[in-house]
Amino acid sequence: MARGINANLLRRWVKEAELRPGGESPVKTVKSAGAVPAAGASFVPLLLPGEEAAAPEIRIELSRGATVISVRWPAEAGAQCAAWMRELLR
Repeated sequence: MARGINANLLRRWVKEAELRPGGESPVKTVKSAGAVPAAGASFVPLLLPGEEAAAPEIRIELSRGATVISVRWPAEAGAQCAAWMRELLR
């Protein structure tokens, strides 16, 4: 959705992938207890051109009237973010 792909289109692609010829859904194969996914059934993450692997982060957006504050905080510093939010919301 962040790339502008409609959720309904994405869901259709998932259904089509599950109904591949051969009648077996790769999702069901992976979820089975003790099953090893087939060579072509595993997920391979790809970076799109111009995209970097992003570090996990906390995103907060606060708005009051016409004022909007957007904050990005490293996820590994979550405790400090919580302390900052407590002080800010006092």
